[in-house]
Amino acid sequence: MLEVGVRGAANLVPMKIAADGASGSTDAYVVLKYGPKWARTRTILDQFNPRWNEQYAWDVFDPCTVLTVAVFDNVRYKQQSAAGDMNNNNKDSRIGKLRIRLSTLDVNRVYASSFALTAVHPVGVRKMGELELAIRFTCPSWLTLMQAYGSPLLPRMHYVRPLGPAQQDVLRHTAMRIVSARLARSEPPLGPEVVQYLLDTDTHAFSMRRSKANWFRVVGCLSHVAAAVKWAHRVRTWAHPPTTVLVHALLLAVVLCPEMILPTACLYLFLVLLWRYRARPRGPAGMDPRLSHVDSVGPDELDEEFDGVPSARPADVVRARYDRLRAVAARGQTLLGDVAAQGERLEALLSWRDPRATMLFAAACLAAALVLYAVPFQVLLLAMGFYYLRHPRFRGDMPSAGFNFFRRLPSLSDRVL
Repeated sequence: MLEVGVRGAANLVPMKIAADGASGSTDAYVVLKYGPKWARTRTILDQFNPRWNEQYAWDVFDPCTVLTVAVFDNVRYKQQSAAGDMNNNNKDSRIGKLRIRLSTLDVNRVYASSFALTAVHPVGVRKMGELELAIRFTCPSWLTLMQAYGSPLLPRMHYVRPLGPAQQDVLRHTAMRIVSARLARSEPPLGPEVVQYLLDTDTHAFSMRRSKANWFRVVGCLSHVAAAVKWAHRVRTWAHPPTTVLVHALLLAVVLCPEMILPTACLYLFLVLLWRYRARPRGPAGMDPRLSHVDSVGPDELDEEFDGVPSARPADVVRARYDRLRAVAARGQTLLGDVAAQGERLEALLSWRDPRATMLFAAACLAAALVLYAVPFQVLLLAMGFYYLRHPRFRGDMPSAGFNFFRRLPSLSDRVL
């Protein structure tokens, strides 16, 4: 069960400019989305510190899913009050959004936190205020919770006959239109701009800012490899003599007793995970402007990000080439994000960002250490080789539990604006 309490907001910026030149007003409301479930709070008029105090609860179908919360300024209400009917030409303004992955939450713990609302506009990035939420994730059965980490993310047909990128794009836009049409008939209605913002339909369009963010995510993962190379160079040059002497002793132990390599490495990982348990994240994290590189882009790049497809450039030839370049760059941007997510999932095993997944990995390291200590290394190596080269008739068409476990690990893609 996921319970979310929308307490209120603080220090919201004016979204409407008054006719007499006053400070303006903000008519804020909150939209929550978890899986197929959508919820909307009431609109509080002319308040920069609104208090909703509304609570929602949903059944959790997967502990590795994401809750999306967004704050909007109600423009249609003013239009309806002034004109007497609904004016669809004006869209509700975005104030901010955040995502919270359930796997990063401890079970049966109440998180009462304030999250910064940051939005990217054509003129730059702005801090729009803060949103106060109370969140609790409960699960009565730990066994069911742990089994979910090894189950496939998608049904069997998605692995036997996977969909191509073009089919995924068509299905994504079709689903967005269907959801928009359904929520437009709700009371109060939600406009298509709200659905597009929460479903992140613009993340597959080219953006220099997102490309930079994904690139530096990849660089951040590769920096650990560079740090290991530098450490080896320092050991080789005797920069720290005690460390070099210890590496010599370890080298002798590995050469004389090769069967101790794997169990010692698993035991070392287990001890490192126990040591890092104290520095684990204490609460859910909101959006990260620094990770999104919202401060490193110029006005021209922001104008390119908010330029629609097809482009609004006057020359037809330039427009065609520009749109083609953006389409190719969008594919590269998605590829960079996928590569970065794989490295970040490896880091999540050691960072306790998902405490249950790291607990399972720590237990597996301990069990592997005990097994590898007890069973001869040559027997294990032969068994692993035979298992890897087994006949296709002895293999299933579904991914293994280890692969499913790795795919469910959290990445930093949830925190990129």
